[in-house]
Amino acid sequence: MKEEVSRRNRVLRVRHVQHAMAVAETARARDEAEGIARNVERLRNVRNDLFTAQGVATGANFAAMQELAGRLEQAGRQLDGALYDARRKVEVKEGLSLAANRDREIAVKLKDRARADLEEWRENKLAALPRYRRMQRTGDV
Repeated sequence: MKEEVSRRNRVLRVRHVQHAMAVAETARARDEAEGIARNVERLRNVRNDLFTAQGVATGANFAAMQELAGRLEQAGRQLDGALYDARRKVEVKEGLSLAANRDREIAVKLKDRARADLEEWRENKLAALPRYRRMQRTGDV
């Protein structure tokens, strides 16, 4: 019986660690997705600001700005794809975190049940003793 409680405690410690690791991985994935989203927004701002410059532009300057705008657009599409992948990764990590939390909660319940079973076994064992032995055990003599 005591071994069962010890085993359940070990399982619970492992489940706590697994849950903590899943939460950390989820946070890391969220940070990565947020960083990519910030880069996407900054890229859009740079592209939008490219043609708002006031003044006279020569043909060469205008062609260079158009080429830069095209490259910024291409980079934006690539970042959009990376952002999609990062958000999918966050969803997967959140699912793993939920599963780890569920496993941890199950381990807590199993540990509590094992402890209650041990207490019940001890009480039944004590109740099965003759009266004078029970009084010796509890200190009533």
